[in-house]
Amino acid sequence: MQKSLYGTAVVLRPATSADVPALAAIRAKPEVYERWRGGEDLAAAVAEDLAYPGDHTLVIEYDGEVAGAIQWSAETDPDYRHANIDIYVDPAVHGRGVGSDAVRTLTRHLITDHGHHRVVIDPAADNAAAIRCYGKVGFRPVGIMRRYERGPDGTWHDALLMDLLAEELTDDTRPGGEGRAASSGA
Repeated sequence: MQKSLYGTAVVLRPATSADVPALAAIRAKPEVYERWRGGEDLAAAVAEDLAYPGDHTLVIEYDGEVAGAIQWSAETDPDYRHANIDIYVDPAVHGRGVGSDAVRTLTRHLITDHGHHRVVIDPAADNAAAIRCYGKVGFRPVGIMRRYERGPDGTWHDALLMDLLAEELTDDTRPGGEGRAASSGA
């Protein structure tokens, strides 16, 4: 079973069926729904996410409240081994470092506890806030994936593939640490 992970400001804990209503409410907010659709029944979409084989969903807690979710999965072929992350955060806590702390905390876990040397994330190419957030953690742009996902308007939209190598993970727990490479064994 997945353990809880502790960041500077967030706790990432395994999601349960009891979290579905809170996560569905966050997914229903326009700023989140634009990026994380799921149809008309968002509770069913969240429940499906929690049950999806191979995906690991963690609840992001901030100030003791559910503030979003972060998911990861892994490519296990030894010649292509890496992990990928996806995240959504309640707009009510945007701008407080919740997203970057959650991404950094999970990335550190994937590197340290699961032995991944590379982690990828793929925000919408026009999601400047998400791209800045991931950059703070050490993710770098790789390239545009054209017409990667269908938007709520039915048209295809580009995404930006970003990746991070283990030695590029930044650490914000030291003075001036934001944007600095973490020491090995982070």
